[in-house]
Amino acid sequence: MRRNGSETKPAPIVARTREAGFTPIPNHEITAIASLRKCHVAHGLGLDQIRHMLIVRTLPDLRHACAQLRLKAESLAFVPTMGALHEGHRTLVRAGVAAGSATVASIFVNPLQFAPTEDLSRYPRDEAGDLAALEAEGCALVWLPDVATMYPAGEATTIVVGGPSERWEGDARPGHFRGVATVCAKLFGQVRPDRAYFGEKDWQQLQVVKRMVADLLLPLEIAGVETVREPDGLAMSSRNRFLSAPERATAPALIAVMRAAAAQIANGAAIPDVLQEARLGLTEKSFDINYLALVECATLAPIDRPQPGARLIAAAKLGNVRLLDNIAAG
Repeated sequence: MRRNGSETKPAPIVARTREAGFTPIPNHEITAIASLRKCHVAHGLGLDQIRHMLIVRTLPDLRHACAQLRLKAESLAFVPTMGALHEGHRTLVRAGVAAGSATVASIFVNPLQFAPTEDLSRYPRDEAGDLAALEAEGCALVWLPDVATMYPAGEATTIVVGGPSERWEGDARPGHFRGVATVCAKLFGQVRPDRAYFGEKDWQQLQVVKRMVADLLLPLEIAGVETVREPDGLAMSSRNRFLSAPERATAPALIAVMRAAAAQIANGAAIPDVLQEARLGLTEKSFDINYLALVECATLAPIDRPQPGARLIAAAKLGNVRLLDNIAAG
């Protein structure tokens, strides 16, 4: 569904969102249901005796494996990742398992979504650890393509999504969402899932993927899963490992300031004043703020008054690590 203040279109079935009535399963329920399903599988009672995780690295093997899974399960769930998995990724896999789907994950560090100024080689990689984590969560199949498979020589097509990609991360990382949209479209075409799971922590990315799926009429549902956080509130991210000890101690201040701002907005405080106060508070704690804004949930257009579904979004650097977060504020 896309709202721009003057026109509202019916939400496409393939991109059912929270605002259209889809509420992600809470993390504690995902964990409980997934654990029960894995127990059933272990005893031959659950997902049609899918007992061992498959690992494939070529497109013919992927197509064969997906076809075999479809014979054993009513649906395929898909969790695209770039590896370096943490509890947030594991929760996405649990969501697929909890829904009763044969769950496929991919691990591919996508060069197209990195800018020339960003160090692709620095992105953390741990294939063995990632595979062990996926197997432990009941993943049925892991797709591990290489760059030549995803971007063969001579290709000339990329996907540029307008609307929700045009601000915030779109400005901070030019070309990033072109890379995200292109790789997701390729992965969706390769796996052909019924549903794909994305974390709400990267809220703008989630909306860009939903917009692409709706606009291209792709036959799958995009499901958002709530952000998984450390006990002190910091949103889980593969890049958190790069925080120094003092930076890690400071990092939870980002969500603390955002929660305080959201509470003020809910109590009727003037939004420009609230945002300015929040920016000052973060600056005092050594954050280098990229943006902090109240936005419409699907288009990410900035807004100056509360509305249902509004999100408070932020990006800020702490040392050399760029942190993103968002929370509901409407």
